[in-house]
Amino acid sequence: MTLATDSPAIEFDRVTKLYKGARAVDGISFSLRRGAITGLLGGNGAGKTTTIAMIMGLVTPTSGTVRVLGALMPRERYRVLHRMNFESPYVDVPMRLTVRQNLSVFAQLYGVADPAARIAELAAELDLADLLDRPTGKLSAGQKTRVSLAKALLNTPEVLLLDEPTASLDPDTADWVRTRLEAFCRDRRATVLLASHNMNEVERLCERVIIMKRGRIEDDDTPQRLLQRYGRETLEEVFLDVARGRQREAAQ
Repeated sequence: MTLATDSPAIEFDRVTKLYKGARAVDGISFSLRRGAITGLLGGNGAGKTTTIAMIMGLVTPTSGTVRVLGALMPRERYRVLHRMNFESPYVDVPMRLTVRQNLSVFAQLYGVADPAARIAELAAELDLADLLDRPTGKLSAGQKTRVSLAKALLNTPEVLLLDEPTASLDPDTADWVRTRLEAFCRDRRATVLLASHNMNEVERLCERVIIMKRGRIEDDDTPQRLLQRYGRETLEEVFLDVARGRQREAAQ
């Protein structure tokens, strides 16, 4: 008998999502093992955002099933939402609230047992102690990213969804964020789905890459195997082959 902890963290089974007849997601199937960091790549309109929204239970599939930590989404989402989290620099928290106030609100929403202690712990880990009582809207882009990361880790999530987590950051700050994400995933065995246009970031963090185009999965493999199969030196070149319709020729 398979233990629940050995079951996939995320499962898509022939999932389609239609918007007014347009196929945002077109019959995709995949599963993510627990503790894995997987990259989700694709150009604008590839279906990445819709895929992430269905994992979060914000969008209902037109057909097929989505399961997260064993729960059928979105019908059973309240069983697992407290075990998940999401981070994107494009989603703002209330700017007038201080960092501490924002984190306290989210800690309550996620049911964190001891919010003050957890916020203090994250402030030490993410170098936020001097920022806790400053209005969030007064912070720099890099500081806001660190706050957003703290929010994403508040509930020690088992599933973490990341949308361009280092966008607009300078190389030093971006490396700082990646290092802490790596440490969290290693220490907590968290399952991470990373949507990013930074191919160097994907190559560094991800053990597997799923490439989408026009709502479908065009390729799915480890970064190294993708490089070998397409005969390329960088993942960016592989991405361009897929995006420009050269994948069949390149992969032969």
